[in-house]
Amino acid sequence: MLQRVQRVGGFLSSMVIPNIGAFIAWGLITALFIPRGWLAKTSLDWDWGAITDNTVAPMIKFLLPILVAYTGGKLIHGHRGGVLAAVALLGVIGGSSFELASGATGDPPQFLGAMLIGPLAGLVMREIDKWLEDRRPAGFEMLFNNFSQGIAGVLMAMLGYIVIGPIVSTLAEMFGNMVEGISDAGLLPLMDLPIEVGKVLFLNNAINHGVLTPLGAIDVTETGRSIYFMLESNPGPGLGLLLAYWFAGQGLAKLSAPGAIIIHFFGGIHEVYFPYVLMNPVMIGAMWAGGILADIVFVIFDAGLTGPPSPGSIFAYLPLTPSSGAAAAGVYLGMAVSAAAAFFVGSILLRLFPVAEIDDTEDDDTSVADAMEGVPMG
Repeated sequence: MLQRVQRVGGFLSSMVIPNIGAFIAWGLITALFIPRGWLAKTSLDWDWGAITDNTVAPMIKFLLPILVAYTGGKLIHGHRGGVLAAVALLGVIGGSSFELASGATGDPPQFLGAMLIGPLAGLVMREIDKWLEDRRPAGFEMLFNNFSQGIAGVLMAMLGYIVIGPIVSTLAEMFGNMVEGISDAGLLPLMDLPIEVGKVLFLNNAINHGVLTPLGAIDVTETGRSIYFMLESNPGPGLGLLLAYWFAGQGLAKLSAPGAIIIHFFGGIHEVYFPYVLMNPVMIGAMWAGGILADIVFVIFDAGLTGPPSPGSIFAYLPLTPSSGAAAAGVYLGMAVSAAAAFFVGSILLRLFPVAEIDDTEDDDTSVADAMEGVPMG
């Protein structure tokens, strides 16, 4: 089981690591240009909402998932596998949406769908090309190649729209409703278990805005502050995770961690650390350690914020921290404890289960295919 987890983690990392630069670019654009971003606080009189709608949103919804899907398909069957994966993902995006028990709806970025349909599309394209290899008439190779890929694209896109998209949407609903159920049961620190898993699957907005923010709004009307605003937005666990990669990681993960720390902790763009968990799934343990300990500290000090921090950076926390001493101290103590715990546990996990070093310029997919040998794809 551990070997299979490592193999799957290695393959996930091979889809994500080559695209870390694009994630960081999106993080910088988001931190700079959203209505609450760094440049919006200057004297520049730009339409920040339009910039967000026309750049930030399309990048997270289309560009980044397509890059991940393309890379997954390419690793299995080269450029043709990557192209089919990109086409198929558009079907997944079109067929995905969620509705929580609270009535919240949304359309989360389809990174999970990309990781499912990307390798699958590469396998399909590889098998089609193998079957046609000795059946294409001489002189008609390009015609057969283009039409076989086009027809496969239609079928894979419909598979994504009808099957994979709804499956991913069901997963989003499941995580959101699970968080609601744990909250209703009064087991607040345990809410971190589904929250952290949902976050690294890029369901953070569904959980935060669909579940936690409405609960926090109710608390604020009664006590003036709410712990719910911190459960998902706390940048401490992500900071500890990235520090662990910087300290105990290797290869591109280690080299890219410092830049990701700046985007995550100061810019509040948590999405930049999600791939670091996906590339080595056992690292979710570090996130759980940091998140649960932070929640315990928050509860002990009766800590809370006066509003939802957006984005979830240290700078967004400052104006929303209550003025009372104990509650304010609890906010930052919980953040520090979570970072330390995630760093400690993450460093140990990286020593026990190191991430395979991956070259972002690697074009030969043989090593990746070999790594996946023996891993069930269905």
